[in-house]
Amino acid sequence: MARVIENAGAWIPFDRFMALALYAPALGYYTQSANPIGKDAKSSDFVTAPEISKFFSKTLARSVLEALDETQTDEVWEFGAGNGTMAQEILTCLGDRIKRYVIVDLSMSLKERQQASLAGFLGQVTWVHELPAQFEGVVLGNEVLDAMPIKLLQRTQGEWFERGISSLSPDKEPHWQFVDRPTSMRPPLIPQGEHDYLTEIHPQAEAFINTLADRLKRGAVFLIDYGFPEHEYYHPERCQGTLMCHRSHLADTNPLVEVGLKDITAHVNFSGIALTAQSAGMHVLGYTSQAHFLINSGLLDLVQDASLQDKAMVQKLITEHEMGELFKVIALGVGDPWEPMGFAHGDRSHTL
Repeated sequence: MARVIENAGAWIPFDRFMALALYAPALGYYTQSANPIGKDAKSSDFVTAPEISKFFSKTLARSVLEALDETQTDEVWEFGAGNGTMAQEILTCLGDRIKRYVIVDLSMSLKERQQASLAGFLGQVTWVHELPAQFEGVVLGNEVLDAMPIKLLQRTQGEWFERGISSLSPDKEPHWQFVDRPTSMRPPLIPQGEHDYLTEIHPQAEAFINTLADRLKRGAVFLIDYGFPEHEYYHPERCQGTLMCHRSHLADTNPLVEVGLKDITAHVNFSGIALTAQSAGMHVLGYTSQAHFLINSGLLDLVQDASLQDKAMVQKLITEHEMGELFKVIALGVGDPWEPMGFAHGDRSHTL
């Protein structure tokens, strides 16, 4: 990291810093962490919905099946498959309806965990590091967009700056510091007021959507993550942005310490995702809260005979003060538009 900064003229933008901190070979968080995802704070850093309850993936499988049928495809492509828990449950539910389940993941340690979880499906599952020039199928991304590097913009006394990173002591033990430089970049919605304001923009996430639009020739995309529509994302009171770090199930806002040892994330601007998709020729099939999506997709029927413990875990997925409201689901489509079951009630596409 220090050498990269020095070679770049003693300053790199935050998105470059975040990419190195998370994905640098053998040194980044996702390339060296043996087990970032799990329920135990002693052996993991954060937990995702598929690890909280198997009914998350069982319910998602219903919408995946509907999408496969509507698009007349037979492949599922999952980005950032974590421990392989979601893939295992979806394959168990849908069986031979999925001809091929393709996992796109940069983490070798997680790939090893995925291979162990999916040992019974190795004839159906393959791993790739990048997308082919053309493909078809249903694309899944659970907590993928939030881990894509973001740019930080700081408004100070009415002037806009890009926030980057410099090293105070490149020749010794590196000590990182924020350094702001004037920029012509602006957030897509300028926050009202004249107060100082720190926020993020998401060019890499939008580039990811453009790549999907360019290469997905037939199919649908389901992206599940925490975030807001644009008017909430750039609310005047959200003046410290949404950047967060996670380690041992604790959250902090300082990405400059324990670099490479903890996760760095930011909330998703779902309006930006939707507008990018539409500009690239995709349809926005729906946008709603995780709670509405799961209930619309049949979650309550699935858990009717579940144990009390399972029902308690399901509550974490759908209650407003847990994951139900903060997490959103957006569906994108290629080809003729259709109405996915997950958005039958409570669709919020009009808020984007």
